[in-house]
Amino acid sequence: MPHSLRSVVPRARRARAAVLASALSGCLVAASAPAPAVPLGVGDRLYPTLGNPGYDVRSYDLSFTYPGGNSEPLTAVTTIRARTTERLERVNLDFAHGTVQSVAVNGAPADFAIAGEDLVVTPAAPIPRRSTLRITVRHTSDPAPPDGRDGGWVRTDDGLAMANQADAAHLVFPCNDHPSDKAMFTIRVTTPEGFTAVANGLPAGRARAGRTTTWTYRTAHPMATELAQVSIGRTTVLHRAGPHGLALRDVVPAPDRAVLEPWLEKTPAQIAWLEKKLGPYPFETYGMLIATAQTGFELETQTLSLFEKALFTEPAYPSWYVESVMVHELSHQWLGDSVTPRTWSDLWLNEGHATWYEALYAEETAGRSLQTRMKAAYSLSDQWRADGGPPAAPRAPKPGLKIGIFRPSVYDGAALVLYALRQQIGRPAFERLERLWASRYRDRTVTTADFERLASAVAGRDLSGFLRAWLHGEKTPPMPGHPDWKSSPVHAAGAARQVG
Repeated sequence: MPHSLRSVVPRARRARAAVLASALSGCLVAASAPAPAVPLGVGDRLYPTLGNPGYDVRSYDLSFTYPGGNSEPLTAVTTIRARTTERLERVNLDFAHGTVQSVAVNGAPADFAIAGEDLVVTPAAPIPRRSTLRITVRHTSDPAPPDGRDGGWVRTDDGLAMANQADAAHLVFPCNDHPSDKAMFTIRVTTPEGFTAVANGLPAGRARAGRTTTWTYRTAHPMATELAQVSIGRTTVLHRAGPHGLALRDVVPAPDRAVLEPWLEKTPAQIAWLEKKLGPYPFETYGMLIATAQTGFELETQTLSLFEKALFTEPAYPSWYVESVMVHELSHQWLGDSVTPRTWSDLWLNEGHATWYEALYAEETAGRSLQTRMKAAYSLSDQWRADGGPPAAPRAPKPGLKIGIFRPSVYDGAALVLYALRQQIGRPAFERLERLWASRYRDRTVTTADFERLASAVAGRDLSGFLRAWLHGEKTPPMPGHPDWKSSPVHAAGAARQVG
């Protein structure tokens, strides 16, 4: 645990025994001290201490004050409103990179302690089951990366952005940092003059006070903590209309507006293309946050996807490839953000689908053969499974490399599963399944079993055995319609750019 987290150990209650009228007179008997604070989790196979039991978060209210430099801690206040699911004598929050000044529970001061990457809060009295819980934490939020750890705040040339996937939101603010507990967000950011702040959702107010401005944003749909986004910088916000009048806004470095505009103007048509595949766009707005930073990845933060500027300015990337990456992150708004995996073992439902639509878009708009890509993926699939586990049972990440679950088997390896499914049930049934998957589970969390059941229902036959072999098998099953395809345990040369 970073030493900057100030630990306040709850005061032990002590009882004094009565003075005996015997030789024991004067002895004091101390009651048992409270059990030590311990980190908890919700039982995720890949991240055992991520998330916390006993409550369901309904909303987050985040307030950040930016000091004007991206190496200094931000002052912050996080208010969490939740509903308890059991009686709680203590409440665990995930938080690992800041200094806690105070905690209040339902308006009353509360003791707190640090255990691993948990902030353990002890209210003045236990919180009954099925009751309202409001926790307010006053803290700092440190943009300097912790030792040996990526994620959380990303320092850009002119400010900050967020990259919280998979387990880094609690490096920024106290939370129940697991995708199974989605909630509404209100985000307020106070900046000095010359800076612009943008966050998930729609603007909900802007107030000036002296030489500072407070920017407020609010989501209209629940969101997982790993999808939270805040951009602070000397940026320009560009507005345009998408399909059906959808409000689009892009956040770009002010000097790069002209060079990036040819890419930004492609978004409305890309949304229209995906709506034909998956149904209406699921959120209140969309946009691209293009950051001058070296991240090596793009990320589908809800309603405001994060992109590295180099993706659009590096001449080595062909235009069809850049557009397909844009579609990858955009398709996540349906599949990953709106329809969210309940556990990190279900990650293939995100990345397999996004890779599928990335590849399908490249085929339909740029003539890049989907079948050729899937045949290449098939040839490597056994090796991917050996290296990182099958798509729906990825191996746990190595210590210190928690984003290591983002392996080829959950990208092209999982897209290969979708290709096999389309081969098995036919294109019309597969396309019905995809639209139904996006609409039935909108704003909800899902599991691999949910997908298997829906696929079987749409196909009119039990596909559980077929999908179990493809999703959990150590070896890649034969590809329907392509008995000649072979999977060879040969490592692929080079490394692909990571997309979220």
